[in-house]
Amino acid sequence: MIRDRLYHDMTNRGVTGWLMAALLTAFYVVLYFTEALTPWAQRVGLSSKWDLYGVLYTVAIVGGGLAVMRKYGHNRYQVIRTSVVMFVQVVFAFSIPQMLKAMHQPELYLSYFWPLKFDYGNPEYLAQQPMWFIVYSIAGGLVLVPLAGAFFGKRWYCSWVCGCGGLANTFGEPWRHLSDKSTAAWKFEKVSVYSVLGISLALTGILVYSWTTGSKAPVVVEFQSWYGLIVGSVLSGVVGVGLYPLGGTRVWCRFFCPMAALLGITQRAGKRFHIRVKEDMCISCGLCSKYCEMGIDVRAYAQMNESFTRASCVGCGVCSEVCPRGVLRLESESGLVQITVGR
Repeated sequence: MIRDRLYHDMTNRGVTGWLMAALLTAFYVVLYFTEALTPWAQRVGLSSKWDLYGVLYTVAIVGGGLAVMRKYGHNRYQVIRTSVVMFVQVVFAFSIPQMLKAMHQPELYLSYFWPLKFDYGNPEYLAQQPMWFIVYSIAGGLVLVPLAGAFFGKRWYCSWVCGCGGLANTFGEPWRHLSDKSTAAWKFEKVSVYSVLGISLALTGILVYSWTTGSKAPVVVEFQSWYGLIVGSVLSGVVGVGLYPLGGTRVWCRFFCPMAALLGITQRAGKRFHIRVKEDMCISCGLCSKYCEMGIDVRAYAQMNESFTRASCVGCGVCSEVCPRGVLRLESESGLVQITVGR
């Protein structure tokens, strides 16, 4: 069928795949660097291009999420996980901020934490927010995020809460298999993602020091602006989403996200989340590696009968889903209960 051919072309770097990448990239360039979308937003009764983006983003997650639930309807873990992703986006990342804005309150996004949402670690920004949000933001970024990562692995956020991961696992599902599995990509990932985390930590420390001492040098303001431009706009949006049809859906999460890097460290340190391999059952079909959105060579571990914890693994569970022999199981030993996903 023509539809099937177009779908294959779209999802396997064909001509339509390249066109879609160009379209997504152009959209984010226009969004971040022009006001061309503002009139379109106002025509439908929205006050800004960001409100329009919020609507489109939510529709993409809900629409993609329904498609994912239909595809993996037999898998309880995938259905529940996708339902939570959709709920978090609709309620915490869209409805509540819009309600606060309508009540002339600060437009606060409760599903994001520092260092992903960099402003939420900036004391100058926090000082202008309600006390409840200051407590929520600090407790979330400094306590909840690392502790939950240590006990449950990074999947609790990257695959269940985060809007970036939410878009990747819903709207981006058709392109998950395009992630680069090469050793060169893995080596680049180790340098790039922790470099961004290091820059984020250093800049946050400088901002805290500047705020407490009352001395903020112009160079700090300039550096903060460049961080927002490069990391917050280009890498997370233009590159992160624009390259879905060419490089898979986790380019941002895998190579540049400071939150993913921080949670990866706590995941490895906690050693409570891992993928367990059933011994002597792997037939080397390679489906687990093919569909790993983070580019992990899962098959290599299965062939060696080696259960593993990787800092980059977001615990999406698709490797377990596609394995024809039920070799892989996601396990999280929280100290209170063991959560197992697999056959």
